[in-house]
Amino acid sequence: MNVKPEPSPLSKRRLKMWLRMLRLTRTVEADLRDFLRREHETTLPRFDVMAALYRRREALTMSELSRLLLVSNGNATAVVDRLEKDGLARRSPSPTDRRTVHVALTEEGARAFEGMAREHEARIDRLFDGLDGEDLDALRDILRRALPGEDKTKGRG
Repeated sequence: MNVKPEPSPLSKRRLKMWLRMLRLTRTVEADLRDFLRREHETTLPRFDVMAALYRRREALTMSELSRLLLVSNGNATAVVDRLEKDGLARRSPSPTDRRTVHVALTEEGARAFEGMAREHEARIDRLFDGLDGEDLDALRDILRRALPGEDKTKGRG
């Protein structure tokens, strides 16, 4: 006989909290997609690829890029194709493995990303301007405790 466990007394509240967080995430993501489309004629996936390449500052393999972004190689390749066509990224073959291709931002791509990133940060700042420093610290600590596998001992930041 298969007996279902009793729900925790907090299970309904946790479910409501999850739905609220999901609604917040989707609302902010929709706003950012619209912002990037209107203000920069770009997409969120394109911005994400540029951000990953910018953070690393060195060429990444397409597999590394896909893993960083948690997307398929095909999705990453399609975005990189468009970035390369626009002169914002470049591919180069690996000197040690002819099957491996590296991708990096061009100088123009890095400059373009820096401008978008500044405006993206300002947009996020406006979206969350109702939260003060204490709120942000509390949310960070709560989310750190809530995420499975997160290091609960990490310092503030």
